[in-house]
Amino acid sequence: MRVLGIETSCDETGVAVYDTALSGGDGLLGDALYSQVAMHADYGGVVPELASRDHTRKLLPLVEQVLADARMTRGELDGIAYTAGPGLVGALMVGAATAHGMARGLNIPALGVHHMEGHLLAPMLEDDAPAFPFVALLVSGGHTQLVEVQGLGEYRLLGESVDDAAGEAFDKTAKMLDLPYPGGPHVARLAEQGDPARLRFPRPMTDRPGLDFSFSGLKTHTLTAIHKLNAAGELTEQGRADVARAFEDAVVDTLTIKCRRALDDTGLKRLVVAGGVSANARLREGLAKACAKRRAAAFYPRGRFCTDNGAMIAYVGAQRLAAGERDTPGQMQATPRWPLEQLRAPAGAETESPTP
Repeated sequence: MRVLGIETSCDETGVAVYDTALSGGDGLLGDALYSQVAMHADYGGVVPELASRDHTRKLLPLVEQVLADARMTRGELDGIAYTAGPGLVGALMVGAATAHGMARGLNIPALGVHHMEGHLLAPMLEDDAPAFPFVALLVSGGHTQLVEVQGLGEYRLLGESVDDAAGEAFDKTAKMLDLPYPGGPHVARLAEQGDPARLRFPRPMTDRPGLDFSFSGLKTHTLTAIHKLNAAGELTEQGRADVARAFEDAVVDTLTIKCRRALDDTGLKRLVVAGGVSANARLREGLAKACAKRRAAAFYPRGRFCTDNGAMIAYVGAQRLAAGERDTPGQMQATPRWPLEQLRAPAGAETESPTP
């Protein structure tokens, strides 16, 4: 089954084609991504109306590009998957309307899929894909969650952020330090020059049981530290780097501690880390050490699949469409708020699960 995947949840337009007759990354016949980062950078964040308009301009040309790369025509598609949520409602509507319009014209099924399920299963596109079950850390600009995964659609929420997501905290810290948007990569680069011994920030909610996160207080602590350094005349380039390092270390340690607890609590030996923040090198280093001590293994998507992309939507959509799921014709989905735990396994699904 050859499925076109469309991702338009926020500020990236992603398109891909996945073939269920093949496995893992071999099934990805083509993918392309257009980022709106440069457009939104002037505003210091995503402007929803501009995002929607840009998706409208870029989506169909990307579809044609991906089909050409895959050496396919529209008539060879067996289904279309699109991101139905969560995300910006206007941006979601662009993808949903395009998917349903194409599906109706081609007389094939369309299916709205969950954006975070796409991130969660993005490592399935790699050669060393994890087998079920596993613990997943979903860490991005809008979400920080720990999930126990038994199979496609079989998810148990273990913990989540009660306020700011980790990626959101990175972006807000970048603004405090006068760094460009998107802030996460810039904070990480500045932190490389920081002195890890100069400042120590709190590791929020690690001094109590549970797997929930909170980064709002850490953000406030960071702002207070910046004000103190500025008042003392010490907010030099080195001072800014020291703040970035202290902030990054606090986030990495917090995420690592919670992942260790999740592995211990569930007894599982596989950890999937996905979402934009999963590309952070220091986080990967910390999680690698934590997994090694437990004889566990960590799995990540390749760099370009850490952020939003069409490949993860094509993959998830292909699995669910192959299991018989589809939207009611003419009833497209656009759900800005959609808890992951509301998803269910498709009846009779036979999904890929590599040998452990």
